[in-house]
Amino acid sequence: MGITLKGVAPDMIANNLNPSQPIHPGEMIKDEIEYRGISQKDLATEIGIPASVLNAVLNGKRAVTTEYALLLEAALGIEADIWLKIQSDYNKQVARSNPSFMERINRIRKVAAFI
Repeated sequence: MGITLKGVAPDMIANNLNPSQPIHPGEMIKDEIEYRGISQKDLATEIGIPASVLNAVLNGKRAVTTEYALLLEAALGIEADIWLKIQSDYNKQVARSNPSFMERINRIRKVAAFI
């Protein structure tokens, strides 16, 4: 469900649009730590994970798990729920952009409509 405004088509409201390329939360975390002048190595040490793991998260090769989100919350003061919501939205957008998966979803919807 998105935002609705009287007289405005839902697909014309910016908050209802999805970016053409999903944005992984790691990209936002990377921007945040760069803005604060924190190195990836220092942050990894502070939160107790290998630098290679943090780098994989920041480069969108690993998901922001609940544990990572809580560690980042402790280190950066940004609520874990924010990172988890962004990760969830990213996961949904990636799934919806997969044609074979969406074909599967549509087949299920057709069958379910007859039940």
